[in-house]
Amino acid sequence: MQILEMLGQASIVALLSMLVSVLPLFAGLAYAIRPNEQRLALMRPLSLAGLFAGLCGLVVGLINVLRMAWINEPPFNYRVAAVGTAESLVTLFLAFGSLTVAWLCVAFGFRRLS
Repeated sequence: MQILEMLGQASIVALLSMLVSVLPLFAGLAYAIRPNEQRLALMRPLSLAGLFAGLCGLVVGLINVLRMAWINEPPFNYRVAAVGTAESLVTLFLAFGSLTVAWLCVAFGFRRLS
């Protein structure tokens, strides 16, 4: 399955949580290029927003998996539930990955500042 095809099938909440999760990465890159106090002050709330967006995407995905388990008739399809759970972890993975790179950029910016 192609990446654009997968993004086309994602829910609005998943897309928004992935978008917000990537915002700290851009702020970290901006701080690494031109470090100043305003960019560093913006980095902290954007990091929290990215973290909460990733958690929100995970929880919404898990809610959808549980809803599928409730609606479908027995027997329970564990394979579909496992795929749904794995897909719901993507937003959290993206959030933590982008936060890691963003704060590494901030560390690089600190090095350049001193």
